[in-house]
Amino acid sequence: MISLGDGAARRFQTFSHFFFETAGRKNPLLAGPLLQWHIDRMVSKRLSREAGHRRKFLAVIDETPECDRAVAYASRRAKNTGGGLVLLFVIDSADFQHFLGVGDIMRAEAEERAHGTLNKFAAKVREEQGLEPELVVREGQTAEEIHGLIEEDQDIAILVLAAGAGNEGPGPLVQSIAGRGAVFSVPVTVVPHSLTDEDIDAVA
Repeated sequence: MISLGDGAARRFQTFSHFFFETAGRKNPLLAGPLLQWHIDRMVSKRLSREAGHRRKFLAVIDETPECDRAVAYASRRAKNTGGGLVLLFVIDSADFQHFLGVGDIMRAEAEERAHGTLNKFAAKVREEQGLEPELVVREGQTAEEIHGLIEEDQDIAILVLAAGAGNEGPGPLVQSIAGRGAVFSVPVTVVPHSLTDEDIDAVA
């Protein structure tokens, strides 16, 4: 990673704004993608190695069978390395934002389901690993909310996902993350769905 001094950083920011503005005027089709590329790379520094901080593992709960494997790996890694565990459930707002009159009811039901699911996984982590995970519920598009949480919590150092068992691929969550993996400021670990607890114990 290249570290820029204040002066160099200001010059780079001025140049980058000029570049994106000029490129956007010359080719309007580039304006959106270039701006998004610029914004996506404004990632925050990790603090997990600094005094008073500890490394956190982030596992995403999406109610698929394989997400249990992500939690199993992340919780074991957190325990074995003296780190913390964050469990994230993202509510897809597209599921109810178009239903006038019942949207609030659907949102409340989705939040109740999210908290119930997180509490179920948290209870298992407490029982098996003796850890107290942080539980987070966010609403929006999954990949964007993962990115947002990582930016906000600078102690998150590893994102842990699990690959699906279907023939169509590793699953929608892994595919969506893989498509924008370069924008994350932390490594992404993908756990095969076929790993048993014993397998994970051996590698975590």
